Amino acid sequence: MSSEPLYRSRPGGHQIQPASQPEATRINDFIYLSEGLSNAFLIATPEGRIVVNTGMGFEAPIHKRNFDAVDDGPVRYILFTQGHVDHVGGADLFREDGTKLVAHANNQAHQADDSRISAFRATRSSFAFAETIAKAFQYIQQNMGGSIPPQSRPTPDITFDDRLELELGGLRMDLLWTPGGETTDSMVISLPDHEIVFTGNLFSALFGHFPNLVTIRGDRYREALVFIESLERVRALEPEILLPGHGGPVVGKETIQEELIRLRDAVQYVHDETVKGMNHGKAVHSLMREIQLPPELEVGQGYGKVSWSVRAIWETYAGWFHHSSTTELYDVPQRAVHGDLVELAGGTDAIAERAASKLEAGEPVEAIHLAEVALSADATNVAAVEVMIAAHEKLESESENFWLTQWLRKQLADHRGTLGAAKAKKARS
Repeated sequence: MSSEPLYRSRPGGHQIQPASQPEATRINDFIYLSEGLSNAFLIATPEGRIVVNTGMGFEAPIHKRNFDAVDDGPVRYILFTQGHVDHVGGADLFREDGTKLVAHANNQAHQADDSRISAFRATRSSFAFAETIAKAFQYIQQNMGGSIPPQSRPTPDITFDDRLELELGGLRMDLLWTPGGETTDSMVISLPDHEIVFTGNLFSALFGHFPNLVTIRGDRYREALVFIESLERVRALEPEILLPGHGGPVVGKETIQEELIRLRDAVQYVHDETVKGMNHGKAVHSLMREIQLPPELEVGQGYGKVSWSVRAIWETYAGWFHHSSTTELYDVPQRAVHGDLVELAGGTDAIAERAASKLEAGEPVEAIHLAEVALSADATNVAAVEVMIAAHEKLESESENFWLTQWLRKQLADHRGTLGAAKAKKARS
């Protein structure tokens, strides 16, 4: 096992990919990793196997193939570090007679949430994952044979509230509730005799990066102070090895402690500065712009962003009404008066021209605001679409965040399609 920790990875380069590796990665003499949209792990014991997370339903054949090649003993336990679909989805393929599914007591409530708004959530996530999932389906059909397994929605056999101790084949496991994770059923798995902790996605998708306190795809808010409490619960275990939900192991007790302390202090700083600003009457957008981490608390922002977390903290405390405009309280969006603004400005070309000048001045977000006004009145205005493309290209070139990058790329694809149609329409007229 490499001793080089992988927590300092930085997107753009980071991509979350479905399972496709041809074999499991050996962590030590009894733990194996199969990477996917979230990591799945095999723990082999003399009395049978333990599977930690099972991937999406369509990934499960790859995870199972990889694990069966290592050890084909009976699956005694399946442990879910959280109820997200990329953790529980392969449960039916792994479950055997006598297998016990273990999760936190909130697991069923979370799965019910996912099921209740599954169409909404799938639509909001597709811009980030549709292309890679389509490739994964093709890989499975070409390399695994047979049909794609359906997505599991399993019911745990064993649940717990705060802590649960299990033992199999002489291996002791402590399961600890960490409600500051991505879901309220988040748990970590400690192997106390080996100083190893499986953290799932407690720290979001990238260890050593700022957590996503709410994702732009749409999720419940995570409370910053509860996240810190959960982080401290892991830190108190003093692990030698962390096995997170994405990427490889993080190795070294001192390294892990340093990174967890820095991450804790970074989240505490952003929380405290946001609260201070709220109490001083500052608007949320001002705080999003002003609050920056000091150099000694620098962490990555490859999955979550400080500015987004400022807003998440603000709205966790204060809700959706920002007290900035009466219009927030009514069902009439700003877009409803865009046509009036275009008319007053002398037409869409005038708005598009001003948008282009904002872009030239190094203000791409302001340029997008103006171009959207023009396009709400004329969706095929070539000049406005060209500003939208150039502004999104500028922002995409600067992004190191997975979610932001994927969103910008999706918008670019849409605007480029619009531009082609607009030019064709203009050529025909």
